[in-house]
Amino acid sequence: MTYTSNNKAVLMLEDGLIFEGKSIGFSGTAGGEICFNTGMTGYQEIYTDPSYFGQVIVNTTSHIGNYGCRDEEQESSRPQISGIVVNNFSPIFSRRTADSSLQEYLEKNRIVGISHIDTRKLVTHIRSKGAMNVIISSDTEDMEALKKKLEDLPDMDGLELSSIVSAKEPYAFGEESAKYRVAVLDLGTKRNILKNLSSRDCYCKVFPAKTPFEELMKWNPDGFFLSNGPGDPAAMDYAIETAKSMIDSGKPVFGICLGHQIIALASGVSTFKMHHGHRGINHPIKNLETGLCEVTSQNHGFCVSKEDIEGNDNVIITHMNLNDNTVAGIKIKDKKVFSVQYHPESSPGPHDSRYLFDNFIQLMSN
Repeated sequence: MTYTSNNKAVLMLEDGLIFEGKSIGFSGTAGGEICFNTGMTGYQEIYTDPSYFGQVIVNTTSHIGNYGCRDEEQESSRPQISGIVVNNFSPIFSRRTADSSLQEYLEKNRIVGISHIDTRKLVTHIRSKGAMNVIISSDTEDMEALKKKLEDLPDMDGLELSSIVSAKEPYAFGEESAKYRVAVLDLGTKRNILKNLSSRDCYCKVFPAKTPFEELMKWNPDGFFLSNGPGDPAAMDYAIETAKSMIDSGKPVFGICLGHQIIALASGVSTFKMHHGHRGINHPIKNLETGLCEVTSQNHGFCVSKEDIEGNDNVIITHMNLNDNTVAGIKIKDKKVFSVQYHPESSPGPHDSRYLFDNFIQLMSN
């Protein structure tokens, strides 16, 4: 059964392309940068990933909502997206362990969405034209008014967002009696990252994004972790300075996604806005140190410059994306510092990359 709402909705892209469909979720108007995720499962984890803050997600899987939502599958306290776009939408669910339907979940969290549009055509358009802003509305058909609201939306390039989604106060995660103490700089971290660390005998202290390095050091951690998060890494001078101090401390440092980009910037390597980004759970990565390949979960619209690394004596490429040969992992020469562009906690996604958490533990144990 698919969603049978009679309420109309409209989607308008920054370049003027318009799609008409049916309203799902909360009735209203919302906008942001449009991007697509190719994962065939895990829509709730996607919607609650802080890295998606301010973005409108297109699910390329044709049928969304059939297994409902479950409180335990939140990657943060609430959905972080601005809106969703799907093809077929199910208002009912078949999973006995679900706590609510996706429709109820979206309404409760005031997330605007549109269904019954040709998502294949939309994704093909984005892949061709590149990332751009979009607006969705189910409460007005005034195209000129929507166009004005769309023009007022900020560009993701140059936008600092981590301080918005980050924790407001430090908090602990895991058992205080654990063997290792990890200071987590919360740029928009996912809960499953913390779960992966705590399951490896780590006691984590999660600090707000703009916490000074000196405060992190006062906690006397065995290692530092820089999380994923939203926005343009080049607009985050505060995090780049903190990362420089982490690297200089001599302690182990592990970064993923945005944290990876921050480590690169702290090491003199630039980042750039990608044409349409990597978002899905089946991206192939090659580990250049082992020669092995892994299937990974990814969510990023910015990337580290390969050319800058090739001219940098202190940064070594450890992983490459086999789809487009972009940099997927680095390490700092003569330091216990490494990072990857993808999500080793993989929620959702395959668990090929969870060995990276073990590598971090090994660095802290030496």
